[in-house]
This record gives sequence, C-alpha cells and structure tokens, in this order.
Amino acid sequence: MTEQLMTIREMCDAFEVTPRTLRFYEQKELLAPIRQGTKRLFTRRDRARLKLILRGKRFGFSLEEIRQLLDLYHVGDQQVTQLTKTHELGRQHLADMERQRAELDEAIADMKQQLDWVETRLGELISDHAAQ
Repeated sequence: MTEQLMTIREMCDAFEVTPRTLRFYEQKELLAPIRQGTKRLFTRRDRARLKLILRGKRFGFSLEEIRQLLDLYHVGDQQVTQLTKTHELGRQHLADMERQRAELDEAIADMKQQLDWVETRLGELISDHAAQ
C-alpha cells in the first residue's frame, strides 16, 4: 500500500497555513517533504509533525523547543524521553500562561475601574455644566 502524499496546496488547505509557512518549516528542518523537481510532496510523517508544530506554537513553544521535542521521537525508548520532556516544557508554559492571564485579569480590572471613574466624573462635569 502506498502512502498518501499531499501537495503543498493540499497541506495549506488541510492545516490552514500558507505555502510560505510550509517552506519556512522545511528550511528550519522541521519538515522534510519529498522533492520532485520544484514540487514538494508531504508524507504522513510530515502531516503529523506539522500538526505538532502548530499545536506547540499555539501553546507558546519556540521553534527550537519544538525541534528538540520532535527529535526526541527517535531516541528509541518508546517515546518516554520525548513525552517526559514534553510534559516538563508543557508545565512550564502552562505556568507562564497562567501568570500572564493573572496579569491580564488584573489589568482588565484596573481598566474597568478607571473607566468607571471617568464615566462618573464625566457625568458630574456634564451635570455641572448643564446647571450653569
């Protein structure tokens, strides 16, 4: 049974990325499509890797971290090393995201408080002006 190959256009459509993105990941050696002249054909492995790359980016992982995690797949220990490192990095990124969310929640609360003050003050000024 031959493996289903996808063209760059099919990959772009399937993963909602641009050809430039795919070429960039190829240049960074995160993807290794089959080259037939100028044509790129992406394998099942490439699709799995792209899915992991996009997920990693969404979670705030750097491309270097993603590369290191993908490279650990071939260690030969049934992915124990890869999963352990992924878990460790994931915990760190989750803590960062939670810290950022707390900071954002605080900034939102401050902004609401300031806007409430401005609305109140504006109402007072308008009332004073109308009374004159």
